Amino acid sequence: METNTFNQDYVTSFSKKLGEPDWLTELRLQALAKQADLPMPRPDKTKIDKWNFTNFKEHTVSGEKINSLNELTDVVKSLIDSETANQNLYVQINNTASYTSLSQELKDKGVILTDIHTAASEHSELVQKYFMKDGVKVDEHRLTAFHAALFNGGVFVYVPKNVEVAEPIQAVFVHDNPNTTLINHVIVVAEDNSSVTYVENYISTVEVEKGIFNIISEVFANTNAKVTYGAVDTLAKGITTYVNRRGVAGRDARIEWALGLMNDGDTISENVTNLIGDGSYGDTKSVVVGRGEQKQNFTTKVVHFGKHSEGYILKHGVMKDSASSIFNGIGKIEHGASKSNAEQESRVLMLSEKARGDANPILLIDEDDVTAGHAASVGRVDPVQLYYLMSRGIPKVEAERLVIHGFLAPVVRELPIEGVKKQLVEVIERKVR
Repeated sequence: METNTFNQDYVTSFSKKLGEPDWLTELRLQALAKQADLPMPRPDKTKIDKWNFTNFKEHTVSGEKINSLNELTDVVKSLIDSETANQNLYVQINNTASYTSLSQELKDKGVILTDIHTAASEHSELVQKYFMKDGVKVDEHRLTAFHAALFNGGVFVYVPKNVEVAEPIQAVFVHDNPNTTLINHVIVVAEDNSSVTYVENYISTVEVEKGIFNIISEVFANTNAKVTYGAVDTLAKGITTYVNRRGVAGRDARIEWALGLMNDGDTISENVTNLIGDGSYGDTKSVVVGRGEQKQNFTTKVVHFGKHSEGYILKHGVMKDSASSIFNGIGKIEHGASKSNAEQESRVLMLSEKARGDANPILLIDEDDVTAGHAASVGRVDPVQLYYLMSRGIPKVEAERLVIHGFLAPVVRELPIEGVKKQLVEVIERKVR
C-alpha cells in the first residue's frame, strides 16, 4: 500500500474506529493535507532521497491480546525485567496493545500507563495538551506530518505532581508481522517535582524484505521533575527507520537519555533536548553498532534556553563490514542562556577497510558568559592493542571482540538503567560476533 492511497475518508474512519476525539481526527486530517507540500528532513551529510520512508504493505494488522507473559516468545520474554514484570509493563504486538499492567499503588497515585489511542479517548484534554505541540511539531517536515496523519501505535505515560515512581516503567514494541508497519507515538510526562524511569524496546522477530518504521517520542519534565529514558532498538535489516526522540525540560528539571541504537537497517535518528527552564539539565548517552551495508545518521542536539542550564552528549559507535554512519553532535546556547555549559564527545571505531564513520561536533553559541567543549575521534582498531592480545594467545576474532567491548564500555557503563545495560551488552555481543 502506498501513502498516496490514503485519503481523508480513510483517515477519518480509522480515527473514529479507534474512538479518538474530534480534535485528534482533525489534527490527522490537517497533517494529511500538509504532508505532500512539506520538504523531507535533511540529515547532514546523508543523502536520503532514494530511501523509502512512506511506502509499505499494511497500515494495521490486528494482533493478539495476551493474558499472561508466558504467551510471549522466549526472545521477547528475555527483554522484560523479571523484577518488575507484571508490575508496570506495556507490551504492543504490531499495532495491538496486547498487555498492560500497572501496580495498584501507582494507579492510586494517579499514574497513567496505557496505549496512545486509549489515552486519547479517556484522557483527551491531557493528551491534547502534550501531543505534537511543544515537543515535535506536525509541520516540521514531511515525515512528522506523515506520522501525525497515520500513527497507529504507541504508549502514554503520565506521572502527576509530587509522585516519584521508584520502579521502572517498561514498554516492549514487538514487530512479528513482515507486512505491517509501525508509526509509533510515545509521550512521557512528569509533572512538577515528580520522577520516572521509562525503558522501551523495539524488536523485530521476523525478517522483513522492505518495511518502514516512523517513531516519535515526546518527553516532558516539568518544574523540578526528572525523567530517565532508556531505549534499545533492534529492528530488522529490511526496515528503514526514522526515529525522533524529543525532550522538553522545565525549570530545574532533568532529562537523561540512555539509547542503544542497534537497528540492522538504514536509520535516521534525531534526539533533541530543549532546556527551556533555568537550571535545567540534559544528558544523552548513545551506543551504536553498524554492520552489513547499512547507512545511518545520528543527530544529537541539546539546545539551551534557560540560564545555568547544563547539556551533555556522549556517543560511541562501532562500524563493521561496509556500514557507514554520520554522528552529528550539536550544542546550541541561545542568547540569554548565560552561565550555561554545553559539553559533547563523539567517537567512532571502524573495524574494516570498507566501514565508514564521521563524527561532527558542532557548538553554536549566542551568549558570552558560558562554557562549552567538544571532542571527536574517528579511527581504526589499534593494531598494537590487537597484537598485544593475540600475543597472549587470544585469537584475532576474540581480540577484536574484546577491543569493541572496551571501546563501548565507557558509555555502556554509564547507562543509568541496569536492565538496559544488560540487554545492550547482549545485543552488542550478537552484532559483533
